[in-house]
This record gives sequence, C-alpha cells and structure tokens, in this order.
Amino acid sequence: MQERKVMSRSAYIFMICCIAAIGGFLFGFDSGVINGTVDGLQAAFGSDSVGTGFNVASMLLGCAVGAFFAGRLADRFGRRTLLIVAAVFFLVSAWGSGIAGGSLEFVFYRVLGGMAVGAASVMTPAYISEVAPAAYRGRLATIQQVAIISGLFVAFLSNYVLAHVSGSAMAELWLGFATWRWMFWIELLPAAVFLLALLFIPESPRYLISSGKQSEARRVLGLVMPEGEVSAKLAEIDATLARDHKPRLRDVLDRTTGKVHGIVWVGIGLAVFQQLVGINVVFYYGAVLWQSVGFSEGDALLINVISGAVSIGACLLAIALIDKIGRKPLLWAGSVGMALTLACMAFAFSTATLVDGRLRLGDDMGVFALLAANAYVFFFNVSWGPVMWVMLGEMFPNQMRGSGLAIAGLFQWLANFGITMTFPIMLATIGLAGAYGFYALCAVVSVFFVLRLVKETRGKELEEMAYE
Repeated sequence: MQERKVMSRSAYIFMICCIAAIGGFLFGFDSGVINGTVDGLQAAFGSDSVGTGFNVASMLLGCAVGAFFAGRLADRFGRRTLLIVAAVFFLVSAWGSGIAGGSLEFVFYRVLGGMAVGAASVMTPAYISEVAPAAYRGRLATIQQVAIISGLFVAFLSNYVLAHVSGSAMAELWLGFATWRWMFWIELLPAAVFLLALLFIPESPRYLISSGKQSEARRVLGLVMPEGEVSAKLAEIDATLARDHKPRLRDVLDRTTGKVHGIVWVGIGLAVFQQLVGINVVFYYGAVLWQSVGFSEGDALLINVISGAVSIGACLLAIALIDKIGRKPLLWAGSVGMALTLACMAFAFSTATLVDGRLRLGDDMGVFALLAANAYVFFFNVSWGPVMWVMLGEMFPNQMRGSGLAIAGLFQWLANFGITMTFPIMLATIGLAGAYGFYALCAVVSVFFVLRLVKETRGKELEEMAYE
C-alpha cells in the first residue's frame, strides 16, 4: 500500500512537471519556427540584412521583458498564474505573427510572443524546482530542456514538411496564404493545450507559504511528499523567508553591505555564457547558415531536423547523468567539447571558396562541418542547455528566487538578442569563420568561469541554498 502511494505521488509530480514543461516546448517552437521563415519575411516585407536581423531578433526583446517581469510578478501573483498569462500570449502571438502585413505589425506580435517565451523560460524551471524532491529534481527540471528541444525539433520538422509540400517558404500553401504564415499558425494547437492543462495543476507550495496561505500550501505539499513530512517542510520553508516583508527585488542586495549577493552574479554569468557560445545562431539562422555554404533550402531545413534529433538524444543523456555526477562536471565538460567543435567549424568555414557570388565548401569539408556542428549541438544539449536552466531554478534562496531568476533571465535574453542581432553583421564583415572563432573563444572562457565560481547543487534541498 505504501509503495503504491509513493508510485502514485511520483506519477503525479511527473505529470504536473510535464504540464509546466509544455511552456518549454512553446519556448522552443516559438524560437525555432523563425528559422524557416527568414526568406519569406525578407520577400514579404522587403527588408535588408539589418531589418531581417531585427525581425528575427525582435522576439528576444520581449523575452527579456517577459523574463524580468514574470520573475517579479510571480512573487506577487504566483508561478502558475504567470504561466497561464504566458499561454494566452503564445496564442495571440502565433496568430498575429502569421497574419501580419508588415514589419512593424510582425515585430509587435513577435515581441508579445517573446514576453511569453521569457515568462515561460524562468517560470517553468522555478515551478518544477519548487514541487520536485531534491533527490531527482535535476532530472525533472531537465524535462524543460527536453521540451525546449522537442519544440525546436517540431518547429524544424513542420517547417520542412510545409516547405516541401508547397515548394518553398514563400510559395502559397493553403487558403491563399504563403507557407511561412502557416509555419507560425501551427503553434496555435500546443498553445491551446498548454492553457487548458495549466488549469489542472496546483500552485507552487513555496509561493503559497511566502504569501501566507499556509493551509493551501499544506494541501499541495501533501500531494508531493509523504504526509508525515509536511509539517517539518512547512516550518523549514517558512524559516528561510524574511519575517518583515514578502519576497522583493531588493532582496538581491546584501542588507549589511548594500552590494549584490554573489549568487546573483553567478546566475548572470551562467545565463550570459549560455548565449555567448552562439547556440541560438544555429537555431535561428541554421537554414540561412547552411544555404550560405552551398546547401539547398531543402537540404538546409533537413539538417535542422537532424540537429533537433541529436539535441533530444543529448538531453535524454543529461537526464540520466545530472543527478548522478552533478551539474558542475556537466558544465565544464560541455564547455570543453563546445570549444573544440566550434574551433573545428571555424576552420571548416575558413576553407570556403566564392563560386558565382556564394560561398561553397568542398565535399569533404562540408561533411566535416556538418559533423562538427552536430557534435557541438550535442555537447551544448548535454550540458549548458539543460543545466543552466536547472541551476537558475534551484540555486537561489527561497526569499530571492523570483528576483534572482528575473535578473538572470533578463541578462540571458539580452545576451541572446545581442548574439542574434549581430550574427548577420558578423556574417557580412568577418564571415562564418570569424563568427565561430569568437564563439569558440567564449566557450574556452566559460570553462574557467565554471571551475572557479560555480558551486554544486546536486542533492541539496532548496532551503539549503546560500546567498554567496
């Protein structure tokens, strides 16, 4: 009987974590769908390389705003409530991005979708960390990265299928609308599922305690842990919260020195380095990247699908390892692997020649570049991809988790915006080899950041997390 209760409790925790992780799926889909629409956007709106870069990167400004305010508002209104708001924003953005008649209208809806992505990016790991047992919190929190990559994979796959059916992203598909518009509208289905499913999960017990809702927190804790441990956990959580005020942004400052707590700087470093290695250039501009070195549009979109499958496999390996060997070993090993594979890609692209005004790689070097790119994607998704989000969701003390996530999430998306916006410019000035050489250098620096500043969180209760 007792064993059945444990299994039932574990299944319930897994279910609510999976529902929250649909936000990660939409995060991935919304980020990846733009990949196959770049040519369509350029043709439909007549934009140049800088304008196209902004159309692609505009969502990321919304992500920065969404991440910052979601982290703050979640301390006031709850994690689940903010996820519901994000689901509504996903629906509106998916419809509007596809129906947009010009760049300004398109950017508005992409920024709205970006706010949803930003909110989901910080609320999903926070929610999962706050309902999951410490023993397998890492594995459950890594579900978000699996969901993100699955969203990217489905976006790449749907883009490929739709473009294959119509002939190209710019061709008319159904009901007189261009294919690139349908690529956005596909997202309406998972967004609707996310909104409905959120109505059936409980609020985070740690939020409920910080809001003074002890009886409701006791009920929720009873669903995710043995009844005999609930009272002790309630008291333990309550002891980590300030007596004189609810969680607020100023909690990131040390009361005695007035300086930002060290753990916040580590969170910012993790968030920024995850972007400085250039991973989202592969996701946002993958099709353009491979076409620029001689692959056809169909081949380039198919390569994206392959990269998505490699990513999912890497995430599944991360799930198996993260609670066994820890977060820190995965981070530094991933940094080493990314530095080497990015250097290989930079070398391959440096050998490209100009043929009829376009870059071309030799057959052997094309295969080498493709293998290096997929190895790079593998190293990222077995390490920095999932581990950064796992750590941001768990590394901050209860009193400042919302604020810490808000600040780290803001920097993460600003760095994402900077990398994404500058890639077309780097492509036109220093070329692919120069761009990937820069990302390789950032990966090297991240090794030393992890070894010196990042502390292990494997197996620790959230109530054990320190401010420094």
